[in-house]
Amino acid sequence: MFEETINFYKLNEISNLLRYKTVKTSHEASIPHLGSCLSCVEILVYLYWIELNLDPLNCNDQDRDRFILSKGHGAPILFQVLAERGFYDKNLLKTAGKNGSLFHEHPPKPGYIPGIEAATGSLGHGLPIALGIAMAGKIKKKSFRTFALLSDGECNEGTIWESAMFASSKSLSRVTAIIDFNKWQATGRTKEIMSLEPLLEKWKSFGWHAQEINGHNFAEIKDSLDEANSVNDKPSVIIANTIKGKGVSFMEDNNNWHYKIPNEEELSMALSELTKNKK
Repeated sequence: MFEETINFYKLNEISNLLRYKTVKTSHEASIPHLGSCLSCVEILVYLYWIELNLDPLNCNDQDRDRFILSKGHGAPILFQVLAERGFYDKNLLKTAGKNGSLFHEHPPKPGYIPGIEAATGSLGHGLPIALGIAMAGKIKKKSFRTFALLSDGECNEGTIWESAMFASSKSLSRVTAIIDFNKWQATGRTKEIMSLEPLLEKWKSFGWHAQEINGHNFAEIKDSLDEANSVNDKPSVIIANTIKGKGVSFMEDNNNWHYKIPNEEELSMALSELTKNKK
């Protein structure tokens, strides 16, 4: 863990800064998926500043915790997180969206960007990758933990539920899946495209330890991860209720920002809001 003594006020400051940088980069690099990025900021901040056993200067340590961004379209915020944590020079993000850059809409394969464990983007693939890593760790008697961040729409995929069965049948207790449940998919409300409810009970019925929280509340994120870490006989899932576009008023719960890129006026409005939040 990076720094257990960091307080929630500091985590909120970091979250606001990362939102600011992600919105700005979206405009400058013409990279979309802002809504999906902004909904999972607090989850990523807590993981990378508190929870994960990771050393940015030794990111290939065999005993490190693993994090898989299964919702690969959230890569722009993960890139900002990794840069802020010191996995690489922040100036590299100035190349985002340009020809030859490694920083685009989804994570590249391992070996290109420090801290990236898997290339993701085809939804439903990240959790199976995480379970493969966890299974290998169990066979090798390693103690590292594996985390996967999923989208709610991703839970439409059959591979998610095949993975859910596999993880519980193999008692992969070092696995925690977190679902960024912002209630939207690319083309509409999740409940209208393919309703997931009762989502909590579904995961429980598949043999997982399941919790439901406010995904923007650091105290709840902390408590849920602490509880997941105490479970030693089954995998854990945390359903994090979030708001798509969180932090920018005109982006919140507005699915146009799944693909939309802010123009100059929208950028100015968004950055003004986020600057006020810093005070």
